[in-house]
Amino acid sequence: MTDHTDIDKISGRSTTGHEWDGIKELNTPLPRWWVWTFYVTIIWSIGYWIVYPAWPLVSSFTTGMFNYSSRADVAVELANLEKIRGEKMVKLVSTPLAEIEKDPALLALARARGKAAFGDNCAPCHGTGGAGAKGYPNLNDDEWIWGGKLDQIEQTIQFGIRSGNSKAHEGAMLAFGKEGVLKPAEIATVANYVRSLSGLSTAAGYDAAAGKKIFADNCAACHGDNGKGNPELGAPNLTDKISLYGSDEATLVDTITNGRAGVMPAWVGRLDPATIKALAVYVHSLGGGQ
Repeated sequence: MTDHTDIDKISGRSTTGHEWDGIKELNTPLPRWWVWTFYVTIIWSIGYWIVYPAWPLVSSFTTGMFNYSSRADVAVELANLEKIRGEKMVKLVSTPLAEIEKDPALLALARARGKAAFGDNCAPCHGTGGAGAKGYPNLNDDEWIWGGKLDQIEQTIQFGIRSGNSKAHEGAMLAFGKEGVLKPAEIATVANYVRSLSGLSTAAGYDAAAGKKIFADNCAACHGDNGKGNPELGAPNLTDKISLYGSDEATLVDTITNGRAGVMPAWVGRLDPATIKALAVYVHSLGGGQ
C-alpha cells in the first residue's frame, strides 16, 4: 500500500493508495454529470414504483397511483376491435358453416381470423403452414383421421381428441404387444402386411397369407377388411403412403406393440364460437376439404 497522496509518474494523477503487484490504482472520479444522472435515475425509479404497478405481493401486486394495467389496455383494445367487427362477427357465428364458403366476404373474414387463431393456438403442434410433424397430422392434404368435412373439423376443434371432454373423440390404437395379444413374430408379420397395403416393400421371407390373417383377426375391426380406415373410430387409412408416426417397419412394430393415443386439447371454452368456426373454415381450406 502507498500513501493516497502519491502521484502517478506516467499519468500525473493522484492514486487511491491501492497497489497490486506494482500496479497503482488511479484516483479518477466519475464525471459530475454522470453522477447526477445516476442520482436522477434512482429518484425516477422511486417515483415509478409509486405511480405504476411494481411490487409483487403474496397473491397480487401494488397497482400504483395511476392504477395502470397493460392487460386492461389490451382488453379494451380487443373490445374496441370486436365493436368494429360488430355485425360481421355476429353474422359469422349465426351463418351455417357450409354457407360461409359461399359468401366471399364471410369467407375472407373467416380465413383471416382463422389464420391468426391458428398461428396463436395450433401452429406449435401442426406447424405454421399446417404441414404437421411426427404425431401431429398434416392438415394440407386431404387425409383426415376423424373426418374432413366442415362440421367434423369443427367438432374436433371444439372437443378435441382424448382431451377429457365428454364429447371428445376417444378411439385409441390398442397395444397388441404390450397387452400380450400378439407375439413379436406376429407383430413383425402384420407390420409388413400393413406396409404392403400401401405398396411399400416388405421384408425378405415375409408370409403374406399369415399377415393378412393376423390383420383380419385383430385390425380389420377398426381399419376395415381392406385397410381403408374408419373416421368414426379415428382409424386411419392404411392404403395410402401417409402415416402419422412413420411407415417404416420399426415404427409400425412399435405402434402395434405399444399402441398410440395422442391427445388434442378441447378448444371450446378457451376460444369463442366465432373463432372456432373461423378455424374450422381455415383448416378446411388448407387441404381442400371433403
